[in-house]
Order: sequence, then C-alpha cells, then structure tokens
Amino acid sequence: MVAVIDMTKCTGCETCVSECPASAISMENEKAKVDKDMCVDCQTCVDACPSEAIQME
Repeated sequence: MVAVIDMTKCTGCETCVSECPASAISMENEKAKVDKDMCVDCQTCVDACPSEAIQME
C-alpha cells in the first residue's frame, strides 16, 4: 500500500511533509505529492492530515 493524496481536499498546509519519517512527501504546485518509491506504508501522514486528504491504497 502507498499513501495517495486527494488533490481536491489537500489545502497545502505541509503537515504531511514535516510528519513523514521517510521524506516521501514533497510539495508541487502548492499541493502534497507522494514519492511512491519512498513511501514505507507507515500511515503517519494519514493520521497527521488535518483535511483528511490522504488515504492508503
């Protein structure tokens, strides 16, 4: 499984970027972007996202 961002819900707050222990999330065009090769399926970003824009797929 890998973290997937719902771009319609992402507010660009960058909380997931700072919380990701694998540094798999970056910002692109003011939205979060997950590097699927770096994601370690820890779900930290899912729990941290205040807009509930991230889920595991």
